[in-house]
Amino acid sequence: MSHVTSAVTEAFGKAATDNRAALVGYLPAGFPSVAGAIEAALAMAQAGADVIEVGLPYSDPLMDGPVIAEAVHRALAAGTRVTDVLRTVEAVAATGVPVLVMTYWNPVDRYGVRAFARDLAAAGGSGLITPDLTIEEAGSWLDASAEHDLDRVFLVAPSSTDERVAMIARACRGFVYAASLMGITGTRDAVSGDASGLVKRVREHTNLPVAVGLGVSNGAQATQVAAFADGVIVGSAFVRRLLDEQGIPAIRDLTTELAAAVRRPAP
Repeated sequence: MSHVTSAVTEAFGKAATDNRAALVGYLPAGFPSVAGAIEAALAMAQAGADVIEVGLPYSDPLMDGPVIAEAVHRALAAGTRVTDVLRTVEAVAATGVPVLVMTYWNPVDRYGVRAFARDLAAAGGSGLITPDLTIEEAGSWLDASAEHDLDRVFLVAPSSTDERVAMIARACRGFVYAASLMGITGTRDAVSGDASGLVKRVREHTNLPVAVGLGVSNGAQATQVAAFADGVIVGSAFVRRLLDEQGIPAIRDLTTELAAAVRRPAP
């Protein structure tokens, strides 16, 4: 199945040409401050991340583990708004690295789906990752994203049936997000054994890149995932460094480590 090429798929394609998986890094907007989040995301982009996910802080983060949930809580308590998210997107997009917003659906719905798509595109954003939006309820977003040439990244899980995997893959644009396990975000001691099988199942239904997230936190795990996936998504490990007040150098160092780890051995 062919798909429209986007800046995100081009970034994955460039990584594949370099014989490596793409590195996708996540940070929430507004933490430790709006300016601090922008600085951290810029450091991530400059140190080798291929795609940046900017999290839109939300009061009921169903998929987020304790690390990201705490950062999001602090961002909301500090008054972070959608306009701050869009400002973060604009700053990172100016570096040339594709930026996706990771968001639960309610904030987009309240903002207005068409208005959000318009303003995200105007800020230079590439699209949305929507963890709690089902395909059956996504009609307004599919229309708005098509109108503004935005990527729509939906999630598949190890529990997804083959029929559902096919349906989700058809609706995606940019890449398909393969959740490596059932549960919430956070660092794990090992990558779920379900991840490689899920990637294989997704590839039966699409030629879009497939990236694996949830539980990847260090170079060894990134290397393991890069062996079978097109992209490696890391979030909690970055956020933990900001929560621990290790600062921008720690974000840069982790990005550098992960960017090296996703390179595949020479054939």
